[in-house]
Amino acid sequence: MKILILVRVIVSYFPHNPNNAVFKFIYEVTEPILAPLRKVIPIPKSLPIDFTPIVAFILLSIAEQIVWSLFL
Repeated sequence: MKILILVRVIVSYFPHNPNNAVFKFIYEVTEPILAPLRKVIPIPKSLPIDFTPIVAFILLSIAEQIVWSLFL
């Protein structure tokens, strides 16, 4: 999941066809994680940078560490 978020961030900097099957897949998989975070983390008007992928990446890393600690 973290890799798909990273790919989404990188792809967003380049022109692409959002109807492409690969890009559609990436957006459909990552949007359920990023959309709720966008409701909590506002995007500042003076600096139009979406910080939600960074927060999602951190939260997924924490969740991954918790899951691994439960099984080890």
